[in-house]
Amino acid sequence: MPEQVLSQTTMVSKPGSPLTEAYAYGLAGVLMFSGGIVATRMAVLELPPVFVGAGRAAVAGLLSLLLLWAMRQKLPARRFWPGLAIVAFGAAFAFPVFTALALQWTDAGHATLVTTLMPLFTAIFGAWFSRQVPRIGFWLFASCGAALVIGYSLAQHQVSALALGDGLLLLACLFCGLAYAKGAMLAKDLGSWQVICWALVLALPALLPWTLWQIPAIAISEVSTSAWLGFAYLSVFSMFLGFFAWYRGLSLGGVAQISQLQQLSPFLGLGWAALCLGESISMVQLGIAALVVLCIVLGRRFG
Repeated sequence: MPEQVLSQTTMVSKPGSPLTEAYAYGLAGVLMFSGGIVATRMAVLELPPVFVGAGRAAVAGLLSLLLLWAMRQKLPARRFWPGLAIVAFGAAFAFPVFTALALQWTDAGHATLVTTLMPLFTAIFGAWFSRQVPRIGFWLFASCGAALVIGYSLAQHQVSALALGDGLLLLACLFCGLAYAKGAMLAKDLGSWQVICWALVLALPALLPWTLWQIPAIAISEVSTSAWLGFAYLSVFSMFLGFFAWYRGLSLGGVAQISQLQQLSPFLGLGWAALCLGESISMVQLGIAALVVLCIVLGRRFG
């Protein structure tokens, strides 16, 4: 199938698609995801980062196993498993583990700023899977957004800190964008909640032992309620229920279009960081976040 150049019409969902429903599901997913960085920061302040990263997906995997069993879901056909493996790696391993590790070296506000690149990666992978190539305007504004984030990071950190913290965050966004786009394609055949549930179950044999191995190192009596609440939020909302709504929205309205709702995440995330962690949010951070969002919007408009 020859590649096509994306136009304004090709970026819009199919005629007759329930766009209102798609946006409602997508927004619900973004709302649940937006607290993820803050919840991770709350958890890693007192819990081992590997436990937080792997444990949130392991708990969600156990919930998925119970739900699939209760709903009497049959195993997906063999042709779907490579795609589910991509979702499992990006959403169940790379993003939760890499962000948990990164938040040892950076605060939630800064991490939220870096993750403004997520819609860009999601849109790129969505275009790749659909065999459609964005026009030059998309790449121009995408490059401007990436340059803003990288430039800000270089100005705020030493090179060693940048490599450890922001490098992990960028990898987390890259692989999670891949998982979002691939999961949206699979959701059209398997269903939205089934995709994330099967992906989490696929990752469970690796993540559950890794999580259990971390438990002896935790002084459970010394861990505060806020840390456990952060971990619980990640496991139930950010890692489990959020994907139900998110993949439903992406599959109904199209990856490129609905993924742009993630533009709201930096503002929501910065607000949660200020409210829950008492972190100060500078005008520079808000300005950079707004400029990155503007680049994504213009890339969407002229791509």
